[in-house]
Amino acid sequence: MKVLVVGGGIGGLTTALSLHAAGIEAVVVERTRHLRPLGVGINLQPHAVRELTELGLADGLSAIGIPTAEMVWVDGSGAVQHREDLGTARGYHWPQYSLHRGKLQMLLLDAVRDRLGPEAVRTGTAFEGLRQEGPGVEVRLRDRRADRPFGLAADLVVGADGLHSAVRAALHPDEGPLQWSGTTMWRGTTDTAAFLTGRTMVHLDAGGGSRLIAYPIDPGAARRGRSLTNWICMVPVGDPGPLGGPASWNSAGRIEDVLPHFEGRRVDGLDVSAMLTDADDLLEYPMVDRDPLPHWGEGRVTLLGDAAHPMYPVGANGASQAVVDARVLAHTLARGGDPVAALRGYEEHRRPATHTVVHANRRMHRGKPKSGAGPAAAGVYRKLAGTYRTTTGNDVAELNARPSWNPPTGKPMKGTLR
Repeated sequence: MKVLVVGGGIGGLTTALSLHAAGIEAVVVERTRHLRPLGVGINLQPHAVRELTELGLADGLSAIGIPTAEMVWVDGSGAVQHREDLGTARGYHWPQYSLHRGKLQMLLLDAVRDRLGPEAVRTGTAFEGLRQEGPGVEVRLRDRRADRPFGLAADLVVGADGLHSAVRAALHPDEGPLQWSGTTMWRGTTDTAAFLTGRTMVHLDAGGGSRLIAYPIDPGAARRGRSLTNWICMVPVGDPGPLGGPASWNSAGRIEDVLPHFEGRRVDGLDVSAMLTDADDLLEYPMVDRDPLPHWGEGRVTLLGDAAHPMYPVGANGASQAVVDARVLAHTLARGGDPVAALRGYEEHRRPATHTVVHANRRMHRGKPKSGAGPAAAGVYRKLAGTYRTTTGNDVAELNARPSWNPPTGKPMKGTLR
């Protein structure tokens, strides 16, 4: 069985590693000409860290990530309203890591090239369409360096090409625009003083619906007694509905648009205004997702990660769900039999679970307390966190006891990729 993976992000690269571990050949095509460690901070939940650990990446993760130990909700004055343990501090067998997205991507990219070969990731290659005919898929691609179209035949195609997925658009051409929450997000990273435990994720309610989440992402800074702090400001600016414009992750933001909502706020000596002002780069984009699909793929084509189930980032779960998708897909295919049935089996396993996460993230976004302080607010935060954990498959006992998704042994399915 040989698979073409469209998209060289976290989901696509984890898919290639997972398929390789299952004895299935994979090639990744990525439209970007040069993969570089771009982006800001993300979180890997314990269920994703488990999967990457079982792929042999535990040491790499520990070298680039902060093992986050707690989540703290604070009010506008900086007073703690609720605190929850995270990762191994909560009893998981695996940590939760806060880390730079680009560093994680480079860790995965290096592993793919080392294990699958230097040609396993073909950059500067854009997906343009596909046709299913007989026992395979003919994929139309474009070499962006030479501006030359060409074709590739594969047994299966996995669309892991993110929020603006071209594979999803080919499968669901009439889907319409992204759904906007009415909230704009500003993101950045800043070198700051360490705060609280040095392994704390902070949720600050700034009033008026504005919120800030901040957490350290660099072990090197922590060893120096500092924090490379990733922060996200969320401000309601309109009514929810279809997005009327573009949603780019790399649009530059203006500090004067976000600073007034958080001026004067402090958390354990962390000057929020200074943190926002001193950021190396300020990115702005709308908080968007899509309504869950009734089905992801057709025939020998399926979707994975943000291409399948884009979600609000409020649950720190998007990258983690992509990692789990990849592992379940490889495990299902490795069991042998009809590959088309295997893809549908993968979707039947993952689609309901990820739909639950999409809706849970929406509830989490809407479920903030009316007042950011006091016992009532603390109760709301406690209920939100507990409900989210149980409804998104992140129960401690269940994850610790679940059998591994390492691929079963058996004869791999055969196919062609040329």
